[in-house]
Amino acid sequence: MVSDPCPPVQEERLLKGEALRRAPAAAAPGYGRRLARSDYGAPSLPQWCVWIQPAAAVQADRWERRWLDGVDAALASWSALLPVIRVDDPKRAHVRVERRRPPLRQLSSGWRASNGRSLLQVLQVKRAGRSLLEPRVTVMVSPELRAMALRATALHELGHAFGLWGHSDNPTDAMAPVQGAFPVLEPSANDRLTLDWIRRQPTGFGQSVQDRF
Repeated sequence: MVSDPCPPVQEERLLKGEALRRAPAAAAPGYGRRLARSDYGAPSLPQWCVWIQPAAAVQADRWERRWLDGVDAALASWSALLPVIRVDDPKRAHVRVERRRPPLRQLSSGWRASNGRSLLQVLQVKRAGRSLLEPRVTVMVSPELRAMALRATALHELGHAFGLWGHSDNPTDAMAPVQGAFPVLEPSANDRLTLDWIRRQPTGFGQSVQDRF
């Protein structure tokens, strides 16, 4: 009997403290030195279970279809680089992609709107009777974007979700905070190099932990 690769969460407990902190690596390829990590190591998993918010009705309207197509294309790009399993139940997911505008963010210069945002939580969960340390990422992608900008935003935010918690200073990379004249629709060679490196770093995520439920 084949085990369920994405069993639902039976119980969960949010771990307090800072989810991420800056921990510059002495030597890292790509923009690895810019990435943040948690006290438990790089928030990375051997494989990711991803839920994408479906259309409100059986038949998606024009705007929902555009959003779904953009997010699907972005996820397919990352899926070519790491194991991703689509699930139809958010309780099975490590990453939950939601169709909504992110709330305004307060900066020193005032309030700022954004097209997308990724929020990380560190959890102890119980799945199939096992207690595990896991990241949970809520990805918000605004539906109020043109098709190419929507896909580029989803690609960028999913890059964060899959462990690239930082930004590149190269505008041709998917993980650049400000891109060039044309939206980046595929991970660059630099993105791929950095992703491969962070996935090889030591981490406690995905590992069994002492049951504290």
